[in-house]
Amino acid sequence: MGIFDKIFGSTKTAEEIQVEEKQLNEGLEKTKQGFFSKISKAVAGKSTVDIEFLDELESILISSDVGLPTTIKIIDRLEARVSRDKYLNTSELNKIIKDEIGEILAENNTRDLVGFTDETGKKPYVIMVVGVNGVGKTTTIGKLAYQFKKAGKNVLLGAGDTFRAAAIDQLVIWSERVGVPVVKQSMGSDPAAVAFDTIQSGVAKGVDVIILDTAGRLHNKQGLMDELSKIKKVMSKVIPDAPHEVLLVLDASTGQNAMEQARQFSAATQVTALALTKLDGTAKGGVVLSIADEFKIPIKYIGLGEKVEQLQVFNRQAFIETLFE
Repeated sequence: MGIFDKIFGSTKTAEEIQVEEKQLNEGLEKTKQGFFSKISKAVAGKSTVDIEFLDELESILISSDVGLPTTIKIIDRLEARVSRDKYLNTSELNKIIKDEIGEILAENNTRDLVGFTDETGKKPYVIMVVGVNGVGKTTTIGKLAYQFKKAGKNVLLGAGDTFRAAAIDQLVIWSERVGVPVVKQSMGSDPAAVAFDTIQSGVAKGVDVIILDTAGRLHNKQGLMDELSKIKKVMSKVIPDAPHEVLLVLDASTGQNAMEQARQFSAATQVTALALTKLDGTAKGGVVLSIADEFKIPIKYIGLGEKVEQLQVFNRQAFIETLFE
C-alpha cells in the first residue's frame, strides 16, 4: 500500500493514486536530494541531540530557503520535544523532525484536499488569480481549468490582465488547449470591465467555476490595492460575495523573492489561498515551510511540472511523507 492509498483511501481510483504519487515523487526529487538527504546524513549515527547537530540542522534549513524565523522555531521545538520525549535513536529523531514540520504546515490552516472542487457550494465559484509575471500564473490558470473540467465542472476564464497583449494571447491559447471559453477585450482595456463581463457571462451561462486573471506587474502597494479593489467591487455588483477565493501564485524556485511577493500581495489584498509553482525545478522546497509559517495562508495547489495535468491539490501529509520517504 502506497502513501496515497493510506492518505486518500478509496476516494480515488488505483490509477489516479499511482499517477499522483509518481508526480509527487518526481516533482519533489530535487528537494529530497538537496534538503532531506542532508538532514538524513546529519541524523545518521547520532545518539543524542547536541549543539553540533543543531548547528548543522540550522545550516541545512537556512540553505534550503526555510528562512531564519522558521528555522529557529523548528530548532526550538525540536529541543523541547527531545527534552520531553527523551530522544533515543535516529529513527525517532527523524519522526520528531517530520512531526514538527507537519505542525508548521498545519498551523497555516491548510486542509488536506482530495480533489479539484469548489468547497462552498457557490455557483458560480469565483477565483481571482494574482501574482507577478513569470511565476506561472497563466499556466496555473490553464491547469486549474483543465482539472476543474476533468472533475465535471463547467469553467469560464476571464482575461483580466489587459496590461500585456501577450497575457491575453497566452490565456486564449490555454482556453483552446483545455476546451473552455474565455472572456477577453483588447489590450489596455479596463480590467474591471473585463471582470464584470466575465462574471455577468458566467451567471448567464450557469457555469460552475469562473477563473479571472489579473495584471502581473508589481505596482506600488496603493496602486495594486486600488486596482484589485476596483475589480472586486464590480464583481460584487453581479455576485455580492465574489470573489470567493483570491489565489496568489508564487514561484517556489525563487525562494525568498517568493516571500517578498507574498508580503506585497498580502498587504494589497486579502489573499485566501496559495499556489506554489515549479517545485520540480528547485532543491529549495523548504520555502514551502517558510511561506506557511509566516503568512498563515492555506497552500492549496502545487505545480510539479509543465504538463497540463501536473498540478495537484496540496496535501501536507502526502507532501511530508514523500519528502521523508
